[in-house]
Amino acid sequence: MKKIIFTEKAPAPIGPYNQAVLVGNTLYSSGQIALDPATMELVLDDIETETKQVMENLKAVLEAADMTFENVIKTSIFIMNMGDFARINTVYGSYFNEAKAPARETVQVACLPKNVNIEISMIAVK
Repeated sequence: MKKIIFTEKAPAPIGPYNQAVLVGNTLYSSGQIALDPATMELVLDDIETETKQVMENLKAVLEAADMTFENVIKTSIFIMNMGDFARINTVYGSYFNEAKAPARETVQVACLPKNVNIEISMIAVK
């Protein structure tokens, strides 16, 4: 019943977890940070570029599960600086139809893996 989702188009896990797990019709993604999947180097030019890389990584995971952002029902956004929220929101919002956007929470945290500025996870349903 539990199916592991993996794609080389998203960063390989850097610990004891998987990119995503599909249970029935529900996909649970691990948090994605701005790692370039080809080089495994961080993309930290600015918060917009960093957020775009995170969203592209999530897009690749969704595609590996035969889904799109239309299937996303919930996201969790963790950021280092709430002052970046508006800039993050602009990039994030470009991936969704606002009328059908998922539920979400956005939380400022003290630290994220590899000292990145943003991490996003999601839940999607077919």
